[in-house]
Amino acid sequence: MKKILALLGVISVLALSGCGKVDSAATIGDITISQASAQSIIDEILSERTKIDTAGMQIQTGNALNRAQLRFTIVTTLFDEIAKELKLEISSTEIEQAKSDLIAQSGGQEALAKNLVAAEIAPSNFDNYVRAIVTSNKLQDALLASGVAEAEVSARINQLINAKAAELTVKVNPRYGTWDQDTGDIVATDSAGSAVVPSGK
Repeated sequence: MKKILALLGVISVLALSGCGKVDSAATIGDITISQASAQSIIDEILSERTKIDTAGMQIQTGNALNRAQLRFTIVTTLFDEIAKELKLEISSTEIEQAKSDLIAQSGGQEALAKNLVAAEIAPSNFDNYVRAIVTSNKLQDALLASGVAEAEVSARINQLINAKAAELTVKVNPRYGTWDQDTGDIVATDSAGSAVVPSGK
């Protein structure tokens, strides 16, 4: 759970601008995150919540959940793009090992499912999340090896994400809200009510 929450914290560092494509939730260079795919993640998370007792969990709903999930998808995509640029080799074996470690740390597959609900990560996003963890660990190792102080590593990784976001021109559909540079988050606006809404709502 600590790694899950730590990586989710990284999600708040992006600098995003308005997105002009009406049918997209966001674009990252020539990569489009459709509203349909954003919707499917929301539906999946809500479905998983019905399978466990969520009492006591601080979970998001409505547009706050929409914004958080969109931000998650953007960041994991940026991690992939950084890995490509730096030619970081991430093998399927490393991904499977990291998944096994997380499952073990969670107390097994059933406990993992509950932890993913608490962390608001859709099961279909688990592999993307694990890949981002592996990428982040490799970046951390490389930075440490280059002489960067351990206390500065997190900030340096954030800088890499910001730089990649700026290079690719990350844009968010304004119907999801407005990007606040000061807080590093997508904040609600009057028009955000027309963003992705969970099915049945």
